[in-house]
Amino acid sequence: EPGFFLSLLSLLLLFYLVIYVSKKTVIPFPHIFGSFGNLHLLVLRGQWTLFQLTGRYGNIFSVQFGNLTFVVVSGYQMVREALVHQAEIFADRPNIPLLQEIFRGFGLISSNGHIWRQQRKFALATLKSLAVNFEDKVQEESRYLVETIGEEKGQPFDPHYKINGAVSNIICSITFGSRFEYHDNRFQELLHSLAETLLLIGSFWGQLYNSFPLIMRWLPGPFRKIFRHWEKLQYFVKGVIAKHKEDLDQSEAGDYINCYLKEIEKGDTSSYFHEENLLCSTLDLFLTGTETTATAIRWALLYMAAYPHIQGRKVQQEINAVVGQWRQPSMADKENMPYTSAVLSEVLRMGNVVPLGVPRMATSDTTLAGFHLPKGTTLMTSLTSIMFDKNVWETPDTFNPEHFLENGQYRRREAFLPFSAGKRACPGEQLARTELFIFFVALLQKFTFQAPAEAELSFAFTLSLTRCPKPFQLRAVPRT
Repeated sequence: EPGFFLSLLSLLLLFYLVIYVSKKTVIPFPHIFGSFGNLHLLVLRGQWTLFQLTGRYGNIFSVQFGNLTFVVVSGYQMVREALVHQAEIFADRPNIPLLQEIFRGFGLISSNGHIWRQQRKFALATLKSLAVNFEDKVQEESRYLVETIGEEKGQPFDPHYKINGAVSNIICSITFGSRFEYHDNRFQELLHSLAETLLLIGSFWGQLYNSFPLIMRWLPGPFRKIFRHWEKLQYFVKGVIAKHKEDLDQSEAGDYINCYLKEIEKGDTSSYFHEENLLCSTLDLFLTGTETTATAIRWALLYMAAYPHIQGRKVQQEINAVVGQWRQPSMADKENMPYTSAVLSEVLRMGNVVPLGVPRMATSDTTLAGFHLPKGTTLMTSLTSIMFDKNVWETPDTFNPEHFLENGQYRRREAFLPFSAGKRACPGEQLARTELFIFFVALLQKFTFQAPAEAELSFAFTLSLTRCPKPFQLRAVPRT
């Protein structure tokens, strides 16, 4: 009975969600998450809740709900101390039940120790070798994206899956060696499965599973969709790998899967190059390489529509002057486009796509800000606290590209870490920056983005594993 199930769950939560200060705890430990409703609040507004707590408890404090305890660090200096100066110590991932169940300790996101070092080194080297043709692939895909948006004829549309399809196609080209048509039903199903998986992992139900895995794995609930969607994604990638194996002898190592299969063929029994790691690494690239960059582009279009004077009088004028109306934009243009570069950096700051980074775990005992952190401590870095620090940014709560400009030139800001930092910084940062720049310039070269008539744009967001704008519609008016 649903009523019995909810009553039982509520009793379990009231029993377990008792927040206390241990007599052995020296790190500030706020009494804030003492009920079902407050845990829900943490999930819905997590980064803002933790951001506000910084003012009260300082740049280091711990929070606990269920079986999970995190030490939260805030502010640029503290985050840099942990991720850069103590990079070797905070190089592991904690055991997050949902991710452990999905990846089983393999791949790039959830692996640790020698497995992670080996897989990351291979991924970085392979992505670098494939990057020779990467810009060409992004330019080609940008033409398809412009074409499909042009089909809307200036009428209101939701850009979500068009943008996700374009960005995902770049990852597909790198990993699988081929792209998909935007109208391909199977491709669209994969994109929807991926989006819902991320949403559920970051949702209240996902965090409930992570907090009480021994209980939740026996109970029904929306989180069960995570495993069903993941099976679909695995089935698809396994099929691609099988096809690559059939053609491996005749093919050149032109994509990530081929490169990996050739590494497996070397037969080094002491290595962790095997098909399970290939499957998880490929899914990692597909997962992280699609959602974060696509979300950033959606934020960029939303901000341009909301700030037409920035879009028209600044960005599009610069595009006209440097690229023109007909030539394909390239990364070589970027150094001559300081204002556009500043706008994209400000989009990453205000969009704050990964507000809490990805958790790290201490590999040995250490000290941070005078507090003792034992081996195994889970660390969360509040990138929100850096992106909106009033001591760093002149107008932290306002979209202001001038934050990244000085005397008309692009200004690098030390306290700007959209891709995190240290040993576990995003391995695809350069690829993501290339996609963001070329897609953005190509779209604003051909269209002016506007709010639909009598519609009011909103910067409301949803928290999944990323901070993404809630569904919205725009008009893409062709430029003449």
